[in-house]
Formats: sequence, C-alpha cells, structure tokens
Amino acid sequence: MLNEHSDILAYAADKELARAHLARLEDALTEHTQPVWESVRQDLSQRQKLGAILGFSTALSDLLIVHPQLLTALGDQLDADHSLQIHLANDDERSHIAALRLAYYQRLITIAAHDLTHEHPHALLPKISTLISDLVDQTLQVGVNLAYRYVSDAHKIDFAVIAMGKSGARELNYISDVDVIYIAQPRDPNTPDSEVTRIGTALANWLSRAVTTPGPIPALWELDPNLRPEGKQGPLVRTLASYQAYYDRWAQPWEFQALLKARPVAGDQQTGQAFIDHVWPKVWHIANTDGFVDDVRKMRQRVEANLPRKRAERELKLAPGGLRDIEFTVQLLQLVHGRTDTTLRVAHTITAIKALSQAGYIGRQSGAKLEEHYRFLRLLEHRSQLQRLRRTHEVPPLSQLGTIATSLGYSAEELEERWHTIRREVRELHSAIFYHPLLPSLASLSPDNVVLEEHAAKERLAAIGFTDPQRALRNLHALTAGLSRTATIQRHVLPAMIGWMAQASEPDHGLNAFRDVSEQLGTTSWYMRLLRDSAVVAPRLAKLLATSRYIAAMLPTLPDAIVWLEDDAQLIPRTRDQLAHELAALLRRRKTPEQKAMAGRYLRRKEILRMAIGQTLGLVSANEVHKALSDVMDLAIEASLAAACQTTQCLARHTVIALGRLGGNEIGYVSDADVLFVYESQEGISDDVAYAEAKGVATRTLALLSAPGAEPSITADIQLRPEGKQGAVTRSIESYLAYYERWGSTWERQALLRARYCCGDKSLAQRWLAGIENFRYPHQGLAPNQVQEIQMMKIRMEKERIPRGVDPLRHVKLGRGGLADVEWTIQLLQLHFAGRYPQLRGSSTCAMITTAVSLGLMEKHEGEILIEAWSQASQIRGLNVLATGKTGSSVDIVPDDSEVLRLMAAIAHIPLQRSQDISELYARAARRARTVTNKLFYNE
Repeated sequence: MLNEHSDILAYAADKELARAHLARLEDALTEHTQPVWESVRQDLSQRQKLGAILGFSTALSDLLIVHPQLLTALGDQLDADHSLQIHLANDDERSHIAALRLAYYQRLITIAAHDLTHEHPHALLPKISTLISDLVDQTLQVGVNLAYRYVSDAHKIDFAVIAMGKSGARELNYISDVDVIYIAQPRDPNTPDSEVTRIGTALANWLSRAVTTPGPIPALWELDPNLRPEGKQGPLVRTLASYQAYYDRWAQPWEFQALLKARPVAGDQQTGQAFIDHVWPKVWHIANTDGFVDDVRKMRQRVEANLPRKRAERELKLAPGGLRDIEFTVQLLQLVHGRTDTTLRVAHTITAIKALSQAGYIGRQSGAKLEEHYRFLRLLEHRSQLQRLRRTHEVPPLSQLGTIATSLGYSAEELEERWHTIRREVRELHSAIFYHPLLPSLASLSPDNVVLEEHAAKERLAAIGFTDPQRALRNLHALTAGLSRTATIQRHVLPAMIGWMAQASEPDHGLNAFRDVSEQLGTTSWYMRLLRDSAVVAPRLAKLLATSRYIAAMLPTLPDAIVWLEDDAQLIPRTRDQLAHELAALLRRRKTPEQKAMAGRYLRRKEILRMAIGQTLGLVSANEVHKALSDVMDLAIEASLAAACQTTQCLARHTVIALGRLGGNEIGYVSDADVLFVYESQEGISDDVAYAEAKGVATRTLALLSAPGAEPSITADIQLRPEGKQGAVTRSIESYLAYYERWGSTWERQALLRARYCCGDKSLAQRWLAGIENFRYPHQGLAPNQVQEIQMMKIRMEKERIPRGVDPLRHVKLGRGGLADVEWTIQLLQLHFAGRYPQLRGSSTCAMITTAVSLGLMEKHEGEILIEAWSQASQIRGLNVLATGKTGSSVDIVPDDSEVLRLMAAIAHIPLQRSQDISELYARAARRARTVTNKLFYNE
C-alpha cells in the first residue's frame, strides 16, 4: 500500500515520520471512513497535502488517525467562503462542544495543509494568520450561541466578546492564547448590574470551558481575560458603563496601548462596537502622557531582563531581536504619530509597517526589511507551534531543527544562521527607523533615508522625552550639517546617541552639552574616532550628559576627559602618589606663583570630574569619592602653599593642618576646606621675623586659592583658628599650645578631633599634632559643664543656621538626624573616652562609630543607625550636586522636586519609579538617628 502512494511523501519534511503516520492512519480506517480515504487517494493535490501534514505535524496527524472523517478537509479550498457550522439532532451539551472542536480542527487542517504545501510560505503568512483569526472568531461566535442555549437567564442580557492582542489584530498563530474582554448589557434597563454581570460571568465561563477544558476532542486554546481592567483582581465581566468609567478615570497608559488591537469578535456586535467607539479615541492620546515612551521602553527592558538566559538563546518573541522588538517599534511609532495621522490607526502589524512607510515615517527600504524579518520570525513561530500544536515561542535546538528547516527550504544550519542574522538586524533597525528620520542631513546619503516634516519630528522628539523639541532639532541640524568628516561621523553616531539620551533623565541637557563638546572637539581626529569606533564611549557620554547637569556643565570645559570613558581604570580614584607625581610635573612647567596655584586648582577640577563620572556610571562609591576629593584638595592647597613660598627668603618652615570634613577625608564635590596654618622659624631667625614671613605665606596661600581665574576657586576657611576671625592667620607650635592650655574652649577641643596633616612641612605637622594630643584627647574626659556647653552650642546651631521655612528633617547637614547629629554624637564620645582608648583617636566618622561599638560605648544597632543616616545624608549632598549642578547651600536640602529626585535616582542607579525612596528612606534613617543622638548626645 505504501508503494502505491509514494507521491504522498513529496511534501513530507520528515519522510520517516510520514510513513509511520500513514501506516497508523490506514490501520485506523473503517468502512465508514474508507470512502473518504479513497477520495484522497484519487486526488494528487490531496495526497500531497496529506503527506505534508503527516510528515510535519504530529498533533494534526494524531487527529486524522483518531478522526479519519477529518480527511475531507484536504479537499476544501483555502479561499472559499467558510462559515463554521455544527448540526446535531440532539441537545446534548457535550456533543455540541465536541462537534464545535471537530469543526474547528477540520478547518485548521485545511489551513495547515495549504500552508505546508505552498511554494512561498513567507508570502502566504499574513493570509494564514488572518484565516486562523477568522476561524477563532467563528468558533467564539458559535460558542457564544451555544452558551446562550445552555446558560439560564442568558436571554436577559446582550453579551459581547472583544478580542485583544494578536486575535484583535487578526494575526494569530496556530496556537495562541486568545486575549479577550467580556461585556454584558441588560436588555431590560431595570435589570440590576449584579444580575447582569452574574449572567455574563456564567456565559464567559461556559465559553471558556467549551474551548479550554480537556475532553475527548483536544482543547483548542486558552481564553485569556487578564487584559481586562484590574487584571486578575478585577471582575471577569463588566457592563459597558463600568468599562467606560474605568477607562475614563483609572486606566494606565499601557492599558490603552493594549486597546490598539481591540476588536469585537463575537456576541452582540452593537454592544461590542459601542465599547470600541468609546475607547478608540483615547488610545491615540496616550503618547501625550509624560514619560509614556520611557515607561514603555522600561517595560520592554524588564521583560528582557527577566527572561532566563538559556531561554533567551532560543526565544523568538521576547528576546532581543525578536518579534516583540518589531511590535514595540511599530506600535510606538503608531502611537506617537497616530495622534495626528489617522492613516496609522490600524491593528495589523504588517499593515501598520506599510502605512508608516507610505506616510514617510520610516524609510521604504527599512520598512521592507522590517516586514521581511517580521514575516520570517512569525513563520518560524508558526512552524515551531504546528509540529505539536503547543503554544511555544522557542525555536527547537539545532539538533531538532531539521524538520522545520526542510519545510521552509533550508538545511538546519542555514535556518539557524538566517535566524541569528535577522535577530541582529532587527535590533539595529529600531535605531535606524526611530531616530534616523530626525536628522535632515541623512536624506542626501540615500534615497531611502526619509526625513520627518518638522511637526512629525517634534512629535517624535517630544514623545521620547525632549521638552524643547524645537531646540533639539536645531542642535541636530547644527551637528550634522555640511560635508566635513566631523558631520559625516556625527550622522552615523547621532541616531544611537539620541536613543541613549532618550533613555536618560534629561535628554535636552544631554543634547545641548553634546553640541558644546562636539563644537570644541569636532576638528580633533581622536574624538570622532572614539565616538565611532569605541563600543562604550558614545553610550556612556550620552548617559552622562543627559543624566548629570553637573557633568554636562563641566565636561565641555575639560573635553579631553572623554578619553577616560573607554577605560574603567581611568574612572576610579588615583592614589595620592599618582596625584602628587602629576602635580609635580605640572608645577615644573609653570613659572609664576599664580600659574603654579592654578595648576593645583586644575588638578582638583580634573579629579572632581573624574569622580563625578565614575560615580554616575556606578564605578565609584560615595566613600571613595570623599577620599579622592580630600586627597586632591590637599594637593591643590599644597600647590598654592608652594607658590606662596616661592618668593620668600625661607625664614620659616610652614605646614597646613586639615580640619572638619577635610580632616576626616570626607569632603564632597563643593566642600570648603577648613585649615590651620603653622610655622616654625629657621635656626637663627627671630620669631618676629619668621612670623612676618609666615603671615605673608598664609595670606598669600589663601589668596591664590580663592583668586578669580580659569580654574574654580577654593574657599579655605581658617575660622577654626584660635580667637577665630580676630586671631592670627598662623601661629607657631608654642603659640598654639599656650593658647589651648590657657584659653582653649570645649568646642575647640572638639574641632581638633579631626585635625590631620594636610601639606607643607610634615615633620612640623607631626610635632604640632603630638603637642595637642592631651588637649583634644583629655585623659579624664569632659566635665559636666563642658558637656552642657557642647549640647547648648548644638541646639543654637540647629535653631539659628537652618534656613527659615526648611523642614529640619530635610536638612541633611544641620537637621535632625543629619550629618551634624551623627558627627557631634561620635565626637562627644571621643572627647569622653579617646584619652583612655587610643583606638578612638581618628578623624573618620564611620570608622570611629565602628570603633565605639567595638569598645561597647554604643550598641551595635545604634552604630548601624548612625552610619546609615550619615551615609545617606552624604550621598544626598553628592547626588544633589551631580543632578542639579548647584553648588550652594541648597545641596544640603533633600529636594521635593520630582524631576530632581528622578535625576538623583538615575545617578544612584535606583529605578526611576522609586525615586521618592530617596527622600522617604532618608527621612526614616534621620528619625532613627535622631533617637540615637537624643540618647547618646543629649542623654535623654
């Protein structure tokens, strides 16, 4: 028998599989089904279609073997008008469901048979999807009709089924979940809504059972109602008024995006159409929602991030370069431009690609390639599902790909290679399609490069986050106009740069700064080469400029720093020795004191930018920033001190002592430098003569640090010196010690806790530090009146120095639970106990808290609370600077501006939707720290 039908194997992708299925089929024939089989045997076309199914789809082959009467499907025409009908004499519910399913499978076999034997399956793909969708529509309609027959009281309502997703767009796969929404309307307006939804729910549940529950005839597909309002938590069925109220008041933008493909498919058409008429106009306004494109993009990124790596390797739909990438690009363009162009308001993906191309929103070649790749991926998805009629979006491994490959005219290796090529190209196409048309100068390079009209370009720029699209367009034109090599390279890199900036918080600032940098460096070959050839420089530059206003303002003044972006090692703190070596080289090339001081200030600006970039890219911690900036501040002061000494007769030795946050190696991007000057006369030089020179050196050093110039000035504060503003700018060791012994106050003891060597004569500094040991670390600790003195000073400072109207809980420096609370608490413990415990003789706040815990001077949880509050407060100051570019006292206040919080969140690598966590977590940490301060500092 097999030899008589060898032509059956002509279209069999797996001939051995076809022979096995054919043998089983012939064994299953009965006298009732023999005539059908004879009809197939006598028709060449039917025999070939049978062979195609038997040699490819195990699931459909099993159906034919169990139900040979379905062989009649092989003779049905694909284009013939088809209406799914079932005829049964009895009113048996189970028989009706079985008949419905058999009718469905009979038509599906017809569709699959034509698909598998078509010469050009890529070309046939849209039609196959449409026919499957129509079959599902008809099945749902027959199912609704049957539900009315078997659900009591069904006659009281009108019931409608709205298809969503691929079903709504009429582009279903062979086996897909069918996304639906159910609507119930009373035929009698007096029927209570509760009764209406009860009946509607019964109809929906009956319909779901009819197509999804196991039975003698396999289930068809899942009905998925989870795109309904409130998802799984919401009612399964609502009235039209309930839907309208929800979409008018509470629906999220993504829910309207889901409605882009909504379509009435079964039940009462008037009810279904009323639903569509209400929601359809709303779909086309969601792109006006602030952050819509950013939210959609991040939703897509979350899907990719949550996809297991092993699965992603074979994933057709959700992995990078998959179907969802194409659908994301197309829908985004539809929603952005469909607000004003109604020709784009279509649900079918391929139709939408054609509409976008014809209307000039994407280039014709790009559109054609996008459509071609979409057809290929969908066809591969169809074939992967058709083998076993299982819902899958994974391509079988290469070892199992042979049957699918043969059915498409490839070898397994060729199909695998083709698929991987398409994945790469799909990923690249998003940039080409979405951003290229924003650059007018690209139009001259290729006839396929479309350029958006100004209105459309502004729409697209606004949708991706640019708040001033007009200025953005001017920047883009300026960057890409002309025939220079610079403009040519800019035309290549800018589409991707726009995309990276759009993913950041402030694309407008980013593009403005990028233009500034490019205008300064555009003629240098290394800059353009870096942008074009480096895999990391361009995306990092885009992120930095569009995330940190501080960096966006600084980088154009030090554009050579862009080279650092290629190497992580260039973006981490340099050692003190490395910095000193560079400073020495800079000073050798400078002659005047002013030039040498400016070299130190230049080095400081350079390292500040290095740390700002490193922190924003997540390569450097806040503590590393503090230490690095303290080191370079020391060296900047050293340069000015050396410059001030340049014109002296060297009658004295000079050193600078660091105090405050500089002394603790804890300064930030905009901190002042608290210092003291110490001198010692050279042998044979009287103190009066030495002091005269030392006073000049100290005064000159301060002037060189603060003088206006090309580099940012440095405020070196000497108000912590003996006698404050009225005191001498520098003193000898003996003078300092005499003052502290006779007149030193408690607060001066406290200030000296953080004293350390900064620069100058190190031996002199060490002797000075040794001399003040007993003063700052009193062996007996503090007397009660001294403790009270510190407490009252802290209370006064909090009352007088926090600006009026500022919530003390939001002031990270002086407010409750802020930096001062933590620092004064540990410093009070040091004054009490450092005389007895040498371990407490240090200047680092967090290190001393940890030591105090180890000594039992505070509980472990108290130490953790203080460190957490101090760390958060310090981080907020730094983030405030990086985000806003401000350098005044406002950086000490937790911002309440949501935009600033979003910038800070981006720099801190906190998800933008959680940007409020910055202020909320700090408030919590500060409240807890204040409780510890009240106990340990105020003894409450």
